[in-house]
Amino acid sequence: MSDSKFISFRELFLRNKRGLLTFLTRRVGREEASDLLQETFVRALRHDRFENIADSTAFLKQIAVNLTRDFARRRKTETRYLDFGDPPVETPSEAATPEESLESRRKTRIVLETIDALPPRCREVCLLVMHEGVSLNEAARRLGISETMARRHLRLALLRCRAALD
Repeated sequence: MSDSKFISFRELFLRNKRGLLTFLTRRVGREEASDLLQETFVRALRHDRFENIADSTAFLKQIAVNLTRDFARRRKTETRYLDFGDPPVETPSEAATPEESLESRRKTRIVLETIDALPPRCREVCLLVMHEGVSLNEAARRLGISETMARRHLRLALLRCRAALD
């Protein structure tokens, strides 16, 4: 990147960062706004003919709008896949065959070993949500982390448990 392009891009960043950050914070919350702000400028910088754009402020705003839409779609998808429903209230049937009981115990052992091997914070979130039935929001509050981070920890735990069972 040439020095003149770097200086003009820096000025554009300084001129627009506050307004875009305010916009993004209103749309996605404080936790994610700074990441989306950074992504907005990264995408603008990667644009082939960015220096030829007549209204760079409007272009940045449109990138930010698109990123918030993508974020909302991603959040909706994550929520759909992280909905665990009600925990089962029944234990395996006493009429289960010995093979079914053995298989159930084997899977339980694998999941417990997988959970034990998780990174500490990831394990804490998993146990709070899955074992104690705490909401994701409450688990995040108890652990002093953002709900987004708690969601990421839980997603990792679920992925590892599924992989261990496959």
